[in-house]
Order: sequence, then structure tokens, then C-alpha cells
Amino acid sequence: MKSRYSAYALGLSDYVLSTWHASTRPQQLDLSQEKDQGKWIGLTVKQHKPQGDKAEVEFVARYKAKVGPASRLHENSRFVFEGGRWFYVDGDLFDN
Repeated sequence: MKSRYSAYALGLSDYVLSTWHASTRPQQLDLSQEKDQGKWIGLTVKQHKPQGDKAEVEFVARYKAKVGPASRLHENSRFVFEGGRWFYVDGDLFDN
């Protein structure tokens, strides 16, 4: 989870895609313009629920756009462990 957040913050599209499960991964992702729009300013992992080869992570990521107020992304993400690696599958957003 933390490495995916860091990859988003640094605009590392290839890393984000490589940690996304093939069953839900988009064909492409371009984060190169994210830095021009604003920046990620923090991550709080609220809960981690491991369940064998699956896990859920509730987190809040904070983002500051260049114009306007800061915003938050509050999600409960699902991960699966395959081939010795964790992969993001999908998540549910909380209403803020």
C-alpha cells in the first residue's frame, strides 16, 4: 500500500500498473501530468485486515491541487497475494 502511494506521488505509472492485479488492471496509466496538477501530501493507513492470501487496507490519502483546497481519498482496498507478491485488486471509496 505504501509503495503504491509513493509511486502515485512520484508519477511512476509503470510501478502502479505492475502492482495492480491483471484481472482489474487498466491497459495503460499515465501519471506524468499529476505533478503539474498538484501533489500528494500524506497517507494514513487506518486498518489492515490480512486474511490468508487476501487482505484489506483502509487508508486516507491527502492531495493538494495547485488551485483550490486540499482533498482526501478514503478507500478500503482489496489485495491478493500471488507468486510471492501483493497485488491491488480493487477498492470501495468512503464518502467524505
